[in-house]
Amino acid sequence: MKTKLTLRIDDKVIERAKSYVKNQKISLSKVIEAYLDSLTRENDTEVKKSITPLVESLTGIIKLPSDFDFKKELILLIA
Repeated sequence: MKTKLTLRIDDKVIERAKSYVKNQKISLSKVIEAYLDSLTRENDTEVKKSITPLVESLTGIIKLPSDFDFKKELILLIA
């Protein structure tokens, strides 16, 4: 269930946040939900390893070839 929430946030923070989510192509609600979710999770190791709603929503967006070499690409990025 989704619930509407009213927040009071400084105008400058809101403008920066709107710019950020526009560039990231995600909603401000998703960012706030993921942040609040991470703040309120228990201190359990398993819980820390779980996937946030934001990351879960991005799962499967990029398809890579089965022979994709992550290490090789990382080295190219660093160089």
